[in-house]
Amino acid sequence: MEENLISKKELLELTGISYGQLYRWKRKNLIPEEWFIKKSSFTGQETYFPRDKILDRINRIVEMKDDVSLDDLAERFQGSSISSKFYVEDIVKRNIVTQHVLDMYKNSFMLKDELSSDDIVFLALYKYLLEQGNLNLDEINFTIKGLIENYSNIKDKDYELVFVRKMGVGIGILADSANIILGDGKVLERVNLSSFSEKIITNLA
Repeated sequence: MEENLISKKELLELTGISYGQLYRWKRKNLIPEEWFIKKSSFTGQETYFPRDKILDRINRIVEMKDDVSLDDLAERFQGSSISSKFYVEDIVKRNIVTQHVLDMYKNSFMLKDELSSDDIVFLALYKYLLEQGNLNLDEINFTIKGLIENYSNIKDKDYELVFVRKMGVGIGILADSANIILGDGKVLERVNLSSFSEKIITNLA
């Protein structure tokens, strides 16, 4: 399945940013080079972007640029200014998860007092799935378990987590965003893991 793209013209109209801002943010490494996708058109060549990623990134830049320098934002998006270790009490104080969610998580998964950024992504996704209310607790635990077991192989790739229910049976899927074929089951959850984890990790700074 081809990735959902947005043209440069539509992007500028939809977000209200200028051509100059877009390319300045590119030069500042706020928007990755590989997101600028060239395609042939009747007028020669046109630039497209992965729709969900670029809209999410621009919204976050616009929200944060008045409080954080562009250089600091670039470091956050690239993860270079993020500490590799965090503590359980800190993520509760910062309301990344509540103590109640943390206690529920600990009932099913091992968790040390010192956490990696990956641990926090798992916790944040656990909280998100609980809040959405589309999966029961066993299904959430199954989904998080699968993610933990496979995350090291997919964390730097554009993968989605999808949970489908068909004829009463729940199925969790981890797949490349461009190659997901969902069939006729009911999609209960669909999370782009690269965007989700980037948002969580950026907010840790």
